[in-house]
Amino acid sequence: MPIPVPKEVEVSIKGSQVSVKGPKGELCRALHPSMSIALEDGNLIVSRPSDSKLHRALHGLTRSLLANMVQGVSEGFEKIIEIVGVGYRAQQVGDKLVLQVGYSHPVEMVPPPDVSLVVEGTGRIKVMGASKESVGEMAARIRRVRPPDPYKGKGLRYAGEKIRRKAGKSGKAMGKRR
Repeated sequence: MPIPVPKEVEVSIKGSQVSVKGPKGELCRALHPSMSIALEDGNLIVSRPSDSKLHRALHGLTRSLLANMVQGVSEGFEKIIEIVGVGYRAQQVGDKLVLQVGYSHPVEMVPPPDVSLVVEGTGRIKVMGASKESVGEMAARIRRVRPPDPYKGKGLRYAGEKIRRKAGKSGKAMGKRR
């Protein structure tokens, strides 16, 4: 399936090295040398040398990586993290993110240079960038500070994430014992 390249995006292919440049940034990646990548009529086309299992798997991976690179430099990627819990909050100090999520100390996190963080109010963190890999990794590192609790639901979660809640050990749920 060809990957459409928008007009504002430049793609340069040197062997197995592909660099994509657009309004949101520049991404460069070395792909598997057995995959052939061509730019024809404003579309990127990935082709494989044979139908072996390895080449079929690499074909899909290469196409997906290239599509994510093109989308990243043209539109960008973002993940939203919600903070749930009494007294839990986030604030932005310079380019650092400072989380107060129930520990005895605030947790400071510094994003990589290609990722930007925006704190909306005190309960939402927006992680944005051109590289899907970097945005996902930074969002996962933030969530790892305080994952959602299955009993009360407190913690850091992705927007729209469903948390499986547990009942706990309430006496009401089990019935009265005499």
